[in-house]
Amino acid sequence: MAYNLLSTNKVYIEGKIVSELTFSHEMYGEGFYNFTIEVPRLSESMDYLPVTVSERLIAALDTKKGNLIRIEGQLRSYNKFIEGSNRLILTIFARDINPIEEISKSPNQICLDGFICKDPVYRTTPFGREITDLLLAVNRPYNKSDYIPVIAWGRNARFSSILEVGSHIKIWGRIQSREYEKKLSDDNIVKRVAYEVSISKMEKVNEDDFDNGENDMNEENFRE
Repeated sequence: MAYNLLSTNKVYIEGKIVSELTFSHEMYGEGFYNFTIEVPRLSESMDYLPVTVSERLIAALDTKKGNLIRIEGQLRSYNKFIEGSNRLILTIFARDINPIEEISKSPNQICLDGFICKDPVYRTTPFGREITDLLLAVNRPYNKSDYIPVIAWGRNARFSSILEVGSHIKIWGRIQSREYEKKLSDDNIVKRVAYEVSISKMEKVNEDDFDNGENDMNEENFRE
């Protein structure tokens, strides 16, 4: 299964910088910074998404709050020990970042090619809408993987609910942020933000085709 691991996880985001840059970490003498980008939804609400970027990409870029930018990169995950337990942290890892004059009609797009690594959880909302929660393992170079929470809706929810752990799927959708409350004790409730991918299109990979090299991550409706 030799294929381009950089093509299995592709993100395209446009939005407004809404936080100051804060230092994250250094690797091999290269510094990385975090900030938050505000990305509009069709519903006129907003997603507030975390971004990690190299100091080398922003050396000549004005990153002050309020500026509009375009980011191409990947959605990465890592575990962080917070409040006595390990939590899965997601961030958009920028591979290219540029200023823009205005935000397009499709500012939030992601393509993922990976493997289901946890039993799907099917449920319905109080209004009867079908949802399936998935955890997708997406391989990247150097024998690492990103573990990305994914939500399927409607007919995709029904289809994905019967998939097994290890199933190979491709998905297209958007990254969303969601506020929720977690009860730590009777008198201690904290607000947190979860990040996940909302699926607009998905397909199950035929492994015979995959082994024959047909893994081009069909980009229909991506960045149009």
